Order: sequence, then structure tokens, then C-alpha cells
Amino acid sequence: MTLKNKFFLVILTIVFSSCSSNPEDKIPFIEGYWEIKEVQKDGELKKEYNISMSIDYFKINDDLSGFRKKVTPTLEGTYIVTQDQALFNLKIEHDSLNMYYSYNDAITKETIIKATKDELIIANPQGFRYIYKPYKSINIVE
Repeated sequence: MTLKNKFFLVILTIVFSSCSSNPEDKIPFIEGYWEIKEVQKDGELKKEYNISMSIDYFKINDDLSGFRKKVTPTLEGTYIVTQDQALFNLKIEHDSLNMYYSYNDAITKETIIKATKDELIIANPQGFRYIYKPYKSINIVE
């Protein structure tokens, strides 16, 4: 193997290893208030949201169980919260972080594609990708 080929192999290894991420690293970023930004399917934009009347709140426990709840922000910077919530369990499987919901004996799986402080992307088995941005509350009463 020539020096040029060895160099190319080293560069390729670095590039591929930096692209792979540990699914466990996404977990700390999921919890919080997230506003839907857009929905995509098969790489195409299906719906874009300029403003959302409700946002998703995710809570993750130490045992990787949690819930997802719709909340409505108010002009005072607080939230109107319903009692309804979707319970889930997070599982790391085959280098993916999956979220399993159980409702009426049916189990639904969604995959966390990306979770950073700036963006959350969740995909479902039907091929939809839900792209969220962190919700920033607005308080116009103060």
C-alpha cells in the first residue's frame, strides 16, 4: 500500500468515525419544551409551521421512561396544561434511539434522528419526520 493510499484510508476513517454518534448522547437534549417547525416525508416539506398554538413537552426519567404532553403557552409566559399525556420508554437499539409508546394495547415506535440544544427530529414508521425547535416563551404582560 502506498503512502498516498494509507493517507487516504486514514482520512476516510476519521470522516466516518466523526459522522457516527452515540444514541445515548441525544437523551439529555430531549427533555423540555419543543415547538414544531415543519413536517417532512421522503425528503419533501409537507407542512411548515410559522406559529404553533400548542407545543410538546417531553419529560425523561432516570430509567428512560417518560411522557410527552401538549401544552398551550399563554401571553403571561406560563402554560395551560392538559391531563392527557403519552407515556413512552426510550431504548437504544442498533445504534438508534427509539421511543416506544403504548396505548390501548398498541405499541408505536418513533426514532430520535437528532437531538441537540437547537433541534429535535423525530421519525415515525410511516416515513414522516417531525422537526422541532426549542420553544422560547413570550411574556408580553410584564
